[in-house]
Amino acid sequence: MTTPDLDALSATIRQLLDREAIRECLYRYCRGIDRCDEAALRSAYWEDGTDSHGPYSGSAAGFIEWVLDRLKTSERSIHFISNLSITLHGNWAAVESYFQALQRKTDETMVSREVFLAGRYVDRFEKRGGEWRIARRVVVYDWIRPLGAPQGPEAKQFGPRQPIGARYPEDPVYALLRGDE
Repeated sequence: MTTPDLDALSATIRQLLDREAIRECLYRYCRGIDRCDEAALRSAYWEDGTDSHGPYSGSAAGFIEWVLDRLKTSERSIHFISNLSITLHGNWAAVESYFQALQRKTDETMVSREVFLAGRYVDRFEKRGGEWRIARRVVVYDWIRPLGAPQGPEAKQFGPRQPIGARYPEDPVYALLRGDE
């Protein structure tokens, strides 16, 4: 291979690695939200990052405090990321990712309610010190559907389908990550 060929190959590999690092950051964010894992959430944003997330708009650190407080009364949530579009601009990237979220929360009457949300994360990612994180997020909501209240206790609903998801650090994924398995 000639030097220009190696340079082009090197640039392509760098772009692929950058895209993968951005994807991993988005997945870490989802785990952080769904498992109430503060460290995972903080690792997805730059310290000076911002988030405009429905009723919350401000610093990423403030969002993390706000959402973890709200999730104290949440029973369960799961987020899915798809249709990822990453446009690299050197050390920053324009990233649009579609999300779907199922959430269960106890309302003020102590009844569990479920809701389906869908939309897009419109993110400015920045690469600093070789690491990609969210510098600015705007959440665009495209769909919401209340699903009602689940019937009966979770043990009965899930039956023999065990284990069920849990928060940090009890969820089975953390034992795997620690190498306890």
